[in-house]
Amino acid sequence: MSLSKEQVEYIATLARLQLQDDEIADVVEKLSSIVDFVDQLQAASTDDVVPMAHPLNMSQRLRADEITESDLRDQAQKNAPSVEDGYYLVPRVIE
Repeated sequence: MSLSKEQVEYIATLARLQLQDDEIADVVEKLSSIVDFVDQLQAASTDDVVPMAHPLNMSQRLRADEITESDLRDQAQKNAPSVEDGYYLVPRVIE
């Protein structure tokens, strides 16, 4: 599918691009080749292709789910001006 000069100018307007008159012919050619390539990709049969999350056949290495830090909440809340039952008390901002 070949794009026209008017279509490219419209696309440039939508993309907020300012194309000079001498650039338009080159952009028409390049965008037309991109659209042709997309048409080729759409024509490819993907019936037997299984969707995948990663192009390589790998599994994700995960670390062990272990607690690595101690609970320092009480120590951190010593610096707060107002604390109650483990929560920071702040002034009400919505009536």
